[in-house]
Amino acid sequence: AEQNETAARSARQRFGDELPPGLLSQGEERSYERLYGKATFMASDWKEQLSARGELVAEVERDGKQILLRQNDEGELEEVEHTEDMEEAEEGAEEKEDSASMYDFGSEEGLQGLEELEAMRNKGVSSDPLRPSSDFARTHPLTEAGRMRTWPSTARMSVAWEEPSSIILKRQGNKHLSERAHETFGGKNLPLSVATPSHIPSHQIHMPVAMDAGESSMSNVDADVYLATMTPGLHASALSVLVEVRKRLGSGWIERLVRKPGGPLVLDAGAGGAGIMAWQEILRAEFSRLREEHDDIAAMDEIPPSRQSVIIGSDTLRHRISRILENTQFLPRLPETVFPWAPEVGPEPRKLYDVIIAPHNLLGIREEHVRKRHVQRLWSLLDPNGGVLILMEKGLPRGFEAIGAAREMLLNRHIQDPSVPIVEPEYENRDRPTWKKETGMIVAPCTNHVQCPMYTIPGEMVGRKDFCYFSQRFTRPAYLQNIVGIAHSNHEDIQFSYIAVQRGRDQRRAEFDTHAQGVSQGAHATDAAFAGYEPLAPSPAQNRGPDHDVIRQEARKPPAINTLSLPRMILQPLKRRGHVIIDVCTPAGTLDRWTVPQSYSKQAYRDARKSQWGDLWALGAKTRVPKNVRTGRPKKGF
Repeated sequence: AEQNETAARSARQRFGDELPPGLLSQGEERSYERLYGKATFMASDWKEQLSARGELVAEVERDGKQILLRQNDEGELEEVEHTEDMEEAEEGAEEKEDSASMYDFGSEEGLQGLEELEAMRNKGVSSDPLRPSSDFARTHPLTEAGRMRTWPSTARMSVAWEEPSSIILKRQGNKHLSERAHETFGGKNLPLSVATPSHIPSHQIHMPVAMDAGESSMSNVDADVYLATMTPGLHASALSVLVEVRKRLGSGWIERLVRKPGGPLVLDAGAGGAGIMAWQEILRAEFSRLREEHDDIAAMDEIPPSRQSVIIGSDTLRHRISRILENTQFLPRLPETVFPWAPEVGPEPRKLYDVIIAPHNLLGIREEHVRKRHVQRLWSLLDPNGGVLILMEKGLPRGFEAIGAAREMLLNRHIQDPSVPIVEPEYENRDRPTWKKETGMIVAPCTNHVQCPMYTIPGEMVGRKDFCYFSQRFTRPAYLQNIVGIAHSNHEDIQFSYIAVQRGRDQRRAEFDTHAQGVSQGAHATDAAFAGYEPLAPSPAQNRGPDHDVIRQEARKPPAINTLSLPRMILQPLKRRGHVIIDVCTPAGTLDRWTVPQSYSKQAYRDARKSQWGDLWALGAKTRVPKNVRTGRPKKGF
């Protein structure tokens, strides 16, 4: 696959938008289509066209393959080789790196501006949320593997969702729709929606979202308001989390689901169909990659359909979403809990889902014990052979506390530590069936399975300053832009807290680890990450040797390190002159502040300056100190 991609990039670099016919093999052409769109080939007089440009004067056949020759400055013929093209591509990348120095790498806007500039340069390229960043060749492989971001960095709803939504919303006037949205969501900046504006009134900051897809009754205008205001942000946050889950579980996760008889079972429990749309984008991008690597998948004409279900309570909203999503089952409520000890009822077995996307399910439940039962209900609906549950809430203190409580409950009652033997609990009533711990793991964002360092005291806290949340930028559709009424920008940053867990598989066990070693977490993994995993570069003698290309290719391969053993950046890195400060949550379950100065390592310093909030860090640091956690004080009363 790497050779196919290298050939595709070389062809693009050499010939531009139009390629000579027969230049690429079938696998190389598939890679070209994934990176740049469907290949356009020159007309029958392509030799004359290239000769006029001074690029081609001859064509020979060697080992059954056509070789293109061009005339150099001295009038001699030279072969157009991929290795030469890659060198030129690297030089172009260095020039682009130098030209980009005018941007402020210390600000989030500067980094995102560079990525948007890259997207503009590649106008017409199909969007792939799993695609590596543009500076991949200069970035350490573990840094690239640990990045938490989509590509492009600014998410956008697909045309398959945005266009039919626009047609549906035309029935409502913009003024009527805006007024109802402002009334429902607490103001013009929509503080009671999934949005997280910079200023939220104190009496609204702890309130749940004002509309839920599971509501049993919605008027026509309310259904339009939900479609216009809630789904763009839900799609962006779900896409961001799904991309991260795919990176942590590896390519084998979706490959198993694609090969599953009947297709994967996916449940959208709270996103009103936006979670299904995000899942389809991930599946489409991954399917394109799998077609290049597996002949049996390449023979498939289209992506195997997912057996997807969406929970929508009202008929009005269901009628709208059904015009957007095809081959989708709509459920009026969440299925009942599937107890492991309960017998099967009926001829058909209960559905157990491979992926459950459950945003904004918890804050609307006031009682803590009811929240825990709801999380247990979602856990019971997971396939015990690798099902993934994603819980999301708003990136505010109360949202984090709801996610923190769910995490603590899952670790205490359901997820078994592989290093600790299972001990049956003692109960007065032994006839009463109980939940048993089973194999499972936290996929993201945590790289530890101990108590959360920012959720040391259960319950609500007053004055909490430090909490775990992340951000995803997305482009507002035109109908949401009209509701918000902001003329100077059409993008928005949505903040969310989340946790993704997997049932039935645990990469801490060697049989489930992508490197067959078993993920190491704890103090030892933290010390190893602090020391850094940066390999030594090839020596000058090796660079001049005959095996230069082989050595260079081997150096680009990531070490056999599972990224689940790396610390995660919980805040935006502080990029100062000559050093970078990163705040990390470590595999040992502690919060540290690491400093990466320029004198520590050229590669580590460069990657640290390009790192962003939410990334996993593998290249170590020079100094570290514990970070003071401001969790506030417990809330008194009810």
